[in-house]
Amino acid sequence: MPCVQGRRGRVLVVDDDADVRAGVVEVLRETGYEVETAPDGFRALAKLTECEPDLLLTDLKMPGMDGIELMERARKLDPERPIVLMTAYAAIETAVTAMRFGALDYVVKPIDVDALLATVARAVEQRALRRELTVAAGQAAPGPEMLGTSPEMRRVHELVQRVGPSQASVLVVGESGTGKELVAAALHQASPRAEGPFVKLHCAALAETLLESELFGHERGAFTGALGRHHGRFQQAHGGTLFLDEIGEVSPSVQVKLLRFLQERQFERVGGNETVTVDVRVIAATNRDLRQEVREGRFREDLFYRLNVVSIELPPLRARRGDILALASRFLSRFAEKNGRPEPVFSDEVLQTLVKHSWPGNVRELENTIEHAVVVCRGDRIELGDLPTALHTSTEVAEQPVVPGSTIADVERYMILKTLEHTGGCKAKAARVLGISERKVQYKLHEYSARPDERS
Repeated sequence: MPCVQGRRGRVLVVDDDADVRAGVVEVLRETGYEVETAPDGFRALAKLTECEPDLLLTDLKMPGMDGIELMERARKLDPERPIVLMTAYAAIETAVTAMRFGALDYVVKPIDVDALLATVARAVEQRALRRELTVAAGQAAPGPEMLGTSPEMRRVHELVQRVGPSQASVLVVGESGTGKELVAAALHQASPRAEGPFVKLHCAALAETLLESELFGHERGAFTGALGRHHGRFQQAHGGTLFLDEIGEVSPSVQVKLLRFLQERQFERVGGNETVTVDVRVIAATNRDLRQEVREGRFREDLFYRLNVVSIELPPLRARRGDILALASRFLSRFAEKNGRPEPVFSDEVLQTLVKHSWPGNVRELENTIEHAVVVCRGDRIELGDLPTALHTSTEVAEQPVVPGSTIADVERYMILKTLEHTGGCKAKAARVLGISERKVQYKLHEYSARPDERS
């Protein structure tokens, strides 16, 4: 079995000149770095989210979005990620200016290989040191955080804790935005592999040939542009976990190779005949009904059963409304801190709107909504007009009790208990939503619990 190369760090190289990209990639990969590339700033932003590199190495002068704008937007995604600029000699003054705005360093074109490697090594080492210092200070970088205390999410939490320590493959099923990647990360953290790598790949984002290369790697000369051996995600995940998002999008030919790996734990790189064996746990996710895909012949039945040893189904946010305000409160604190401003409060109208909305984009939509509100809010209170237009013009209504035949007391009880469910049991928030005092909420709960026929 060939030795699996250790990971020195992942670098994203951005340059509109294909020759420059190819040269830099070859140098870095031969030195042991994992390398991702992008030909422009817009695709670089997508790669930053997808592969989370340790270093952004970008050209300064590019059409559409130049290196300065890319740097500013990249720092919003991760202020701690180091950025190194590549620039022609004539633009050094601009590069120095960019360093004042957060770039760590720059290298001059034509690129001196030794200078490039020294700069990259220093930047990646700085990234690693910052992480170590954060952990040592007891402030570890954000890990998987599956938020929610509703019965539906408690079941998910319990299943993760039971399944995490095993070696079983897991299929996470749920609509887009429900947090499938967070569940995969939580499974990894709950496993004996927690100290190993957690490697992610979005299967729908790549064409078939690129997906095969990203999964299994390729040899030098395997195809045009393959300038050196590339270790795929399976090899990068050796000793850890590989998360395959949107597994339902994988082509039949790649499905065959995935099945072989799950059966034998072996594969060959594209363009090679050397068999590679690695130790990787696979967690897959999909928003499709894979059983239906199997019935219609688009997904292999044997692969489905290999992936679906354990299935974890994530409920949509509309099915666990009791978590909405707790999630909104957590996001509010996070984005207020991120934007360096005092934490505002939600108005009663906003709280009611958040609970009533159907959230087709699930938790991701809620998170984006709260960030939008924090950014546009002018005072210390988030009002209806601070929400995205689609929410504060919504005509959705919350579920209501059947009024004919119900007493005033029945309707009042329904409103109080349902609102408490929506606020995650927080009496103060429920009182604000209902427009009554917290003491009255407590009094009513005591009254309900005192009756043998009432259940809170």
